[in-house]
Amino acid sequence: MQYFSNKVVWITGASSGIGEETALQLAAVSGIQLIISARNVEKLTNVKALCEQKGATCSVLPLDLEQTETLKKIANQAISLYGKIDVLINNGGISQRSAAVETPIENDRKIMEIDYFSSIILTKAVLPQMLLRKSGHIVAVSSISGCFGFPLRSAYCAAKHAMYGFFEALDIETKSQGVSVTIISPGRIKTNISYSALTKDGTPHGKMDEAQENGMPVETCVRKMLRAISRKKHEALIGNNEVLMVHIYRKIPRLFHAIAGKIKAT
Repeated sequence: MQYFSNKVVWITGASSGIGEETALQLAAVSGIQLIISARNVEKLTNVKALCEQKGATCSVLPLDLEQTETLKKIANQAISLYGKIDVLINNGGISQRSAAVETPIENDRKIMEIDYFSSIILTKAVLPQMLLRKSGHIVAVSSISGCFGFPLRSAYCAAKHAMYGFFEALDIETKSQGVSVTIISPGRIKTNISYSALTKDGTPHGKMDEAQENGMPVETCVRKMLRAISRKKHEALIGNNEVLMVHIYRKIPRLFHAIAGKIKAT
């Protein structure tokens, strides 16, 4: 974790799940300055208190990733808090639980705004000061659903595929200029993401999926994620056996489609 010492780290989606756990694990790092963002100020305040108990300097900066027109201004506020951003962790997002044919286009747009455009806007806002200093790290928390298609998640898969394409291109563009890019692709992690997943009528799914319930503990996921970031890995696939599907898809796509067609999606 020495990589994060004395760095300013901005985490979105920090009120719960992977984002919250990332803040808590980083809070013990010497000299770290954290900026935590999400919509729920009360939850962020609780996370801030826990981080400060571990010795971290921590600031709460509320934002709503769906309100993309506000994000550039908020990013400038984040930079002004400590004079720079060393590491941006684009973690906030929303999932989906509806068949493509039943999903109104408004839901597709909402998921793209939250999962794709918000991370691009924030990245473009903090990138110039990183390039000027020839130092910085952009992290995109995507999903293994950004590596292949999966039933009941068409819009979610589309947004995560878009993230992967953008950040892969960005990595090639900025690597020689001192700015690293890491794409994190979690599989089934035990978080509350399925509760807030959009159903066909735009309401939250409201329950924990069985696969999510049996997923990798979030603490383990974040440890692996932070290790990958500190090693400046381009990509990290994190999960249990479901991660094997990515390798099958990339090496034997026909076998992947045969297997995927038999999976009962929830």
